[in-house]
Amino acid sequence: MSQREPRTRLELRTIQPIALDQRHGKARDLFTVWFGSNVMLLTIVTGGLSVTVFKLSFMAAVIALAVGNFVGGIFMALHAAQGPTLGVPQMVQTRGQFGSLGALLVVGIVIVMYVGFLSSNIVLGGEALSSMVSGWTDTPGIVLVGVLGVVATIYGYDLIHAYTRVMSYLSGTVLLVAALWIIRVHGLPADFLTRNAISATGFLGTVSVAALWQISYAPYVSDYSRYMPADTGASPAFWASYWGCTLGSLLPMILGAMVGLAAPEGGLVHGLALLTKGIAPLVLIVFSVGIASSNAMNLYCGALSTMTFGQTLFPRWSPGPQARIIVALILFAFALTGAVLSKDAFIANYEDFILLLLYVLVPWTAINLVDYYLLRHGQYDVESFFLQDGGIYGRVNGAAVACYALGILVQLPFVACALYTGPIAKAMGGIDLSWIAGLAITSPVYYWLAKRAQRREALTPMPAAVTPP
Repeated sequence: MSQREPRTRLELRTIQPIALDQRHGKARDLFTVWFGSNVMLLTIVTGGLSVTVFKLSFMAAVIALAVGNFVGGIFMALHAAQGPTLGVPQMVQTRGQFGSLGALLVVGIVIVMYVGFLSSNIVLGGEALSSMVSGWTDTPGIVLVGVLGVVATIYGYDLIHAYTRVMSYLSGTVLLVAALWIIRVHGLPADFLTRNAISATGFLGTVSVAALWQISYAPYVSDYSRYMPADTGASPAFWASYWGCTLGSLLPMILGAMVGLAAPEGGLVHGLALLTKGIAPLVLIVFSVGIASSNAMNLYCGALSTMTFGQTLFPRWSPGPQARIIVALILFAFALTGAVLSKDAFIANYEDFILLLLYVLVPWTAINLVDYYLLRHGQYDVESFFLQDGGIYGRVNGAAVACYALGILVQLPFVACALYTGPIAKAMGGIDLSWIAGLAITSPVYYWLAKRAQRREALTPMPAAVTPP
């Protein structure tokens, strides 16, 4: 079955495998879900870091942002094929590498990530709405933008896909109009192209931030492809996700770099409003609504991951839509509290947050992809994911957990942030290459350890079929 389901139908499944007769959608839907969810204010602000924090010139920022997105997007999109093949959320599939209990550490970290991104999104949405309504503080806007995301989460998968499909066209059009308005109507400063300079530290820092933006989506990807027909194909799923996420991220990031250089000193959202004066309400409203689609994705994935955590501890529990709604509301309450408390120091908190993500997500994505593509070739026993003892994967996979810890430790000498700068990063003038070191070391070490464990323990061969029950 490949037709789309009714958008207003309440999704009944949560973390359970999606049966073949419930599969629907096409690979192109993965393009719009990733493009539409990325054209928003947080992406613009992230691009603005290249010129406001890393002090790059505009052309250097564009190149660095492109390199980071196009490289990081590879790791993000490689996860896309796992959804149609296995029919389960990404964090459930992580049990296949780490074991049922071993996966809890990763799942817990990912839940914090979802709440953190949700908080960041609604802070910017609140700031945008308050700039348009005289007398409003940020808080009412924060609540309003957050509630819009909760509604889509309640209905689930199909409504989120439909929402992002609409926003792909609407936000994409407004993004183009805003860029043209800034260039043709408002005008750029005479020294626009010569402001700031290029530095190795700033360039590589920008590449790292853009690459992390893509890698941070890796835990989401299967959640939005698991309803796809099993014969969707790895290549169509990869390319639709890759181009949707990289273009949907790069274009607003370039706009953010433009705003960061052209606007007077102050917040990027305020600068965007000044540079698009005349159409600012349209721009800010559309991008704020776009934030709501991203919020829905964060809440939805956060709810699935939280239920995965809970089902690990209580294996007989099979959560339904009511559980998803309750969990989503609880996570929203945490995110809302964090947003209200941190809004006055948003940029500083956000920069530290994405750097922290860089260090803990890289080893996981390396282990997951090596296991899926090089060791098991996509062949997993889905039933074992839901067994109390982890089935053929056990409770803890020592090789995966050890490599995950190693992947974090090997990054420390390369870390460069406000809290800590490693000796190698210090010797290189503050350049942070930790994510490259993490990928380069974790991947081969895990492959070697896992292969060795397979030979030593004579593991039972994986079943040829992965058809969900």
